[in-house]
Amino acid sequence: MKAGFYQFNPQFGRKKENMDKVISAVQGEDLDLLVLPEFFATGYQFVSKDEVAELSESAPEGETTEMLVELSREKGFFIVAGLPEREGDRFFNSAVFTGPEGFIGLYRKTHLFFEETLYFTPGDTGFKVWETAIGRIGIMICFDWFFPESMRSLALAGAEVVAHPSNLVLPFCPDAMPVRCLENVLYAITTNRTGTEHRKEDQSLTFIGKSEIVSPKGEILVRAGTDEEELMTVDIDPGSAKDKALNPFNDILKDRRPDMYGS
Repeated sequence: MKAGFYQFNPQFGRKKENMDKVISAVQGEDLDLLVLPEFFATGYQFVSKDEVAELSESAPEGETTEMLVELSREKGFFIVAGLPEREGDRFFNSAVFTGPEGFIGLYRKTHLFFEETLYFTPGDTGFKVWETAIGRIGIMICFDWFFPESMRSLALAGAEVVAHPSNLVLPFCPDAMPVRCLENVLYAITTNRTGTEHRKEDQSLTFIGKSEIVSPKGEILVRAGTDEEELMTVDIDPGSAKDKALNPFNDILKDRRPDMYGS
């Protein structure tokens, strides 16, 4: 399976421009799975609920999801991408999953970060895994990584590859993901963005880049730079994530002792 990410600097509020940039970046690429950043089409630093309402969309009926479905069908690959989702009068930080046959599913971010808590509702989907022609794909979004239960929940649900759309501003995630992958024997594709948003007079957000694909052995297979806009790919074997045995006597999931962990 050929997996890839596209790390770039979305311009706030310019959906069509950002979507066109993605379409241009993947022309000529032969991929099985592409992961795009969190809020890849809208930008990240919202300053009001009205702004969130203006840029959020329903899914799968919204224009962004429809564009991703069309791109998946045209190119024949699967895509995971983050967007602000509207359901009635509630808004979620979500990721949609599309494939050659159309819309597959949606995940809503469980652990909201920083001022997301002002505008978005904590996710209610739980951690989901989809069986596909390219493997068992799970999704988490950005700050979810900080909670070991996120990746472990996906592992227990049978995920082989975790798609991880992100807008990272803290420095820790790129070096922590090898541990998350090692302790769960999973692949992870963390797709961050680049650039700085300064939409509040007293606050700037600078995104750290360093998107990466990590193996079940904790190896960083590819990693982008801090500022570069890059589409990077690597061949991976999702089936290798099925075997959770460390040696003839230890299995990462079977050796768990939930009765000893408490809450």
